[in-house]
Amino acid sequence: MKKRTVEVPPRSARVAAAARALVGVPFRLHGRDPATGLDCIGVAALAVRGGGSDAPVPVPTGYALRSGDVGRMLKGLAAAGLEPVGDNVPGTVALVLPGPRQLHLAVLTDAGFVHADGRAKRVVERPGALPWLVLGRWRLREGEE
Repeated sequence: MKKRTVEVPPRSARVAAAARALVGVPFRLHGRDPATGLDCIGVAALAVRGGGSDAPVPVPTGYALRSGDVGRMLKGLAAAGLEPVGDNVPGTVALVLPGPRQLHLAVLTDAGFVHADGRAKRVVERPGALPWLVLGRWRLREGEE
């Protein structure tokens, strides 16, 4: 069986590459700087900025690890210039539910996904599909290059 190739839009490819460049950065809750550590929101924000977001990427602060505030997350994704999609193209930001009231963001790649892993204490790329319930997927709007 021949593997189907997916065309990755240019901005999405840059988002995935920017996320991959963060692999190995330490994990830190509310972390926004790769020099000191990142959490999942920090990884997603830097990846979207690396993809060329025209909008300032708002980065919330003051949230708990288990907040479950989906509305706040949806507003932030939209304000960052991301639009809902239904596929798994690399460069897509996925909102997942790894545990009760625990929201998490991951950036899809051609091999799997990049995310800030609290257990591994660093940003990692995991192979394969997301192992959690996916609440939604968003991608940076393609604009003029």
